[in-house]
Amino acid sequence: MTADGYSLPSAPAARGRWAAPTAAAPLHAVVTVPGSKSLTNRELILAAIADGPSRLTAPLHSEDSARMVEALRALGVAIEAVPGTGEFGDDLVVTPVWPFAGDTVVDSGQAGTVMRFVAALAGFAQGDVTITAHESALHRPMGAMIKALRDIGVDIDDGGHWALPFSVKGRGHVRGGEIVIDASASSQFVSGLLLAAPRFDVGLHLIHRGERLPSMPHIDMTVESLAHRGVHVERPVPGEWVVPAGPVRGKDVALEPDLSNASPFLAAAMIAGGSVSVTGWPAHSTQPGAMLTDILPVMGARVSRRGGTLTVTAGSNGIQGVDLDLSAAGELTPTIFALAAFAKAPSTLYGIGHIRGHETDRIAALIGNLRALGGEAHELADGIRIVPAPLTGGAWKAHHDHRLATTGALIGLAVPGVVVDDIGTTAKTMPEFPILWQRMLDGAPGDPSARPEALHAS
Repeated sequence: MTADGYSLPSAPAARGRWAAPTAAAPLHAVVTVPGSKSLTNRELILAAIADGPSRLTAPLHSEDSARMVEALRALGVAIEAVPGTGEFGDDLVVTPVWPFAGDTVVDSGQAGTVMRFVAALAGFAQGDVTITAHESALHRPMGAMIKALRDIGVDIDDGGHWALPFSVKGRGHVRGGEIVIDASASSQFVSGLLLAAPRFDVGLHLIHRGERLPSMPHIDMTVESLAHRGVHVERPVPGEWVVPAGPVRGKDVALEPDLSNASPFLAAAMIAGGSVSVTGWPAHSTQPGAMLTDILPVMGARVSRRGGTLTVTAGSNGIQGVDLDLSAAGELTPTIFALAAFAKAPSTLYGIGHIRGHETDRIAALIGNLRALGGEAHELADGIRIVPAPLTGGAWKAHHDHRLATTGALIGLAVPGVVVDDIGTTAKTMPEFPILWQRMLDGAPGDPSARPEALHAS
């Protein structure tokens, strides 16, 4: 536990080069993954503006969630770590404060949810709030968010760059009202505004106008999270939301496991053979990872759910090539890309142009990495075409991107000699990844913090 009472992840990720282990036999493993990053950071925001304290049970403890905790504490919100019952760390008790404290700096690190969600709260502070990020994340799109906040009365000084870093001159309240936004670059613009909207003076009428609206499940997640706290969001037509001004209820919330972080483990069964089960799989979820139960069977897997455990078993006919629209679940692209590299026929993944604006340009990075191993992939205007080809070992660049690192691990299951240049990037959303990965290969149960030798970092 840190000096200020925030618990560290149960198994900090190794840093540096990591030789991706190759599967020596078909898998037979049961895996438990930590809580959802997307839900954890949404619930932290809502708890911070609630009408009373909230307890978050089984939240994610990772770099992204730690950045959110630090950001809210910088605004004066009290967040205390208390012993939990899960294997991945403490629960969090959040006690809101109003208005927020100003004259502070929020460092978003690489967390898009922090830079977009906290920007929408900064006007509630009494004083200036400067929002910045790690140098590798300063390129991430923020212009649409800055414009939207200005349209509802927030005073922002961005030096004319429409990008991070920028300062919000907080006045303790935000007017709100009707705004039109182009959220084609990120659904987080919509979610950030909706999360803050109940505390705007007159609420919010938000209209999206743009060529697309990616990751709709994440917006559905935001609307559902608000509903659980007593805020009813109206949807007059697709791409339009109305949020009334009013209280946000403080309450205890149990967090689902991160289904997108479960995707590499489930996909591993299709590459290495055998089966992998993930515990705690919800019967209903707005997480994009829930779409895996539809996607993986199309690619040749057998998928079953029993008693809250989802099991993926390699199909007898191998991995099938697919044409998939992943616009609703772009974050699954790296995992599906890895599967497509071993398919029996070419695959086209489309509706994913927006993933160029993540931690890195994921389309270019995936293609570049695969080609470096002898594979074939081609960039499309809104996607990727993968043509299966024999692969050889070599360096796999993470590009400061957790999902690129886990893709390298998947490729390495079937290709000896794949070395991820920095497995520590997985700490962004799953610090325990290297240990859980080795446990999966070993078929070993137990506490992930008890197997530091499994990190295999050099």
